[in-house]
Amino acid sequence: MNSQINLRPVIHIIGILLVALALVMAIPAVVEAMMNGSAPLEFLYSAIFTGFLGLMAAISTRDQTNEERLNVKTAFLLTSLSWIIVPAFAALPLLGLGLDESTGISYTDAVFETVSGMTTTGSTVLTGLDHMLPGLLLWRSLVNWIGGAGIIMMAIIMLPFLRIGGMQLFRTESSDQSEKIVPKSGEIVKKIAVVFVGLTVICAFCYWLAGMSSFDAINHALATIATGGFSTHDASFGYYGPAAQWVGIIFMIVGASPFIAFVKFADGDFKAIFTDPQIRVFLRFLTIVILVAAVMLMFDQHLGFFDALTKVAFNIVSIVSTTGFASADYTTWGTAAVMGFFLLMFVGGCAGSTSGAIKIYRFQVLWITLREQIMKLASPNRVVVLRYQGRRMPEDLPMSVTAFTAAFFASIVVVAILLSLMNLDVVTALSAAVSAVANIGPGIGHIIGPAGNFSSLPDPAKWLLSFAMILGRLEIFTLIMLFDPHFWRS
Repeated sequence: MNSQINLRPVIHIIGILLVALALVMAIPAVVEAMMNGSAPLEFLYSAIFTGFLGLMAAISTRDQTNEERLNVKTAFLLTSLSWIIVPAFAALPLLGLGLDESTGISYTDAVFETVSGMTTTGSTVLTGLDHMLPGLLLWRSLVNWIGGAGIIMMAIIMLPFLRIGGMQLFRTESSDQSEKIVPKSGEIVKKIAVVFVGLTVICAFCYWLAGMSSFDAINHALATIATGGFSTHDASFGYYGPAAQWVGIIFMIVGASPFIAFVKFADGDFKAIFTDPQIRVFLRFLTIVILVAAVMLMFDQHLGFFDALTKVAFNIVSIVSTTGFASADYTTWGTAAVMGFFLLMFVGGCAGSTSGAIKIYRFQVLWITLREQIMKLASPNRVVVLRYQGRRMPEDLPMSVTAFTAAFFASIVVVAILLSLMNLDVVTALSAAVSAVANIGPGIGHIIGPAGNFSSLPDPAKWLLSFAMILGRLEIFTLIMLFDPHFWRS
């Protein structure tokens, strides 16, 4: 087996991604010119610089042969570098933009914002969103949306191929048992792109019907389908009424559902969405948690049932789907609510979606594995065949999921300890670590909670959290592999 790392296809693909990013940078400039009469030069300069470097990289490596296709090691490197390099360039337009034309932000803050957006975490260091330039607000939303699209492609095509964290369970015709990524992946990419764009358009239209302006509807639709969480207002969804919040609830659930099911639905398999085992468990879990929490909040806060249900449903779906929107400061609902929301940060949506955290299918696999161990304790000679969705599990699946879960929690512990060494209090350090690794958005506490943001954190903490966000988005092992000396040996 050829295990050598070939950098030519890696540089070529990253170059193409940078060219595409440069083209997208023109969109906020055009919108800004239409709304305010002048195009921000920051976007134009950044687009020229990014596009030039990307074009040079793509042209210089364009002569590829069959031997230069991606193998496993090259795919690991490409996936990791893409999520590091693209946000670094996406941060450039923010350097000269701030609350007004004369105020900029540091590169540290710009990178934190774009890493948060592209990993669909939704944490922000910006305040005064209500008065920011439309081009900047749209760029944040586009970064959310681009990241969400990239996450779906990675989850459906790359991660099953790389056998990361149990994702081999979701091998499709886009990834086979061989070392090479087969060409049929392009076919699936096209279908997913059509579904992703279509759902975004439908979401924007529904937001507009619910009372949002056209600009706000487009921005929030981009962030919602990507489960990204960037808003155009400091109050996030607290700025809007119940109608917009219920639209958000529905489409956050859509964004946290496996997009392959929507592709099958669009191809005529109308049962695909309703028969998917992840979606069924996901919806059952949300229903039970929301109803219990709504009843508790209704009596504790003396609210009507519908008001309590709306507040609870929106914020719980936002946290579980790892979107990061907020309609209220749920940390004021009592200690039990704070603990409940903290635990919900670990759940996540479905595999093959834009959501982060552990994800529903891993909990299903862990439960099936635990049940097998209990059966073996009761009957040591009993042969138990592990099945998921009626299919026999790959033999390495339970170990892959267990290893991922252990690495997930270990990453949070390490990040939290490092943050505490930067003089952050325990609540802020721990919840920031969970928020970053799980790609949630808001943390817990008065500093980074749903009513705060990450602007007051020291620069080293922002760089650490940026790394943690990428680590979580790449499912831990994809990035950790690059630090293994054996990875670089031919």
